[in-house]
Amino acid sequence: MRIAIVSLAAAAAAVLATPALANETRVETRGGVIWNNGDTEAIAGIAAGYDYDLGDKFFAGVQGSADKVLTSNTRVTWGVGGRVGAKVLPTTKAYALASWQSKSCRYCNSAVGVGGGLQQDLGSRYFVKAEYQHLLVGDNTPDADLGLVGLGVKF
Repeated sequence: MRIAIVSLAAAAAAVLATPALANETRVETRGGVIWNNGDTEAIAGIAAGYDYDLGDKFFAGVQGSADKVLTSNTRVTWGVGGRVGAKVLPTTKAYALASWQSKSCRYCNSAVGVGGGLQQDLGSRYFVKAEYQHLLVGDNTPDADLGLVGLGVKF
């Protein structure tokens, strides 16, 4: 049930992102760690998204991603989601996010991620970001947590 509620929240965030006030396209490479029940593994991936201005202070965006837990017997996890947030400084964005992610292994379950992050511009085209997600797995599988840092470019 909680996965359905979070999925609806992600869909609502994507619907709010209307193209009338387009802001920027972004592409990033990212890495970090994923952990649950005392087990920690490295993860690496890429993401691309589009943010829409919602006035001077707020924004909403959509994003797609491909991430891989850096161990054997895992698959690339494909993700789609959205984020909403505020421009807390002219070069800093704080946001909440929700996403759906495909299975990371043959017998694993897909997951819904909820979390937040900070994105800091480095000049007019580049940015760095730090992000946390709690992955709601379901089907009596333990939830997981994900910490990511990214480096990207805006268009």
